[in-house]
Amino acid sequence: MLTIDEHLRDDGTSETTRLDLVEGRLRVSVGDALTGELPVRAIDVVMDRYGKPLDEAELADGPRLELGDGRALRLLRHRARYDVIARDFLVLERPDAPPVAELSTSIAAALVHLARAASRRPRA
Repeated sequence: MLTIDEHLRDDGTSETTRLDLVEGRLRVSVGDALTGELPVRAIDVVMDRYGKPLDEAELADGPRLELGDGRALRLLRHRARYDVIARDFLVLERPDAPPVAELSTSIAAALVHLARAASRRPRA
């Protein structure tokens, strides 16, 4: 399981978004509740849409979720010299392409939206 976003809600409580890989599908959870499931390919599509290339030299050890086929999603905490608070980025590593990165809050929001939409659709 990989925590991809944590923030405070308007009422002051903490809300955590997590990803897990179960039986070849991504499970998206917000708080303690399962929001929905997505095909693993969804992370590729979202990261290709929003992510930007990352120099592999910038990769550091951190929490990681193995996606299979040599692919992984990694959390990267970065604090630029001018930032007071570090920012979390998600990095998609693939054997056939350079890694791509984007702010974890953006990717979490996109995945939660897709998972909620998928859970409302009737299964065939």
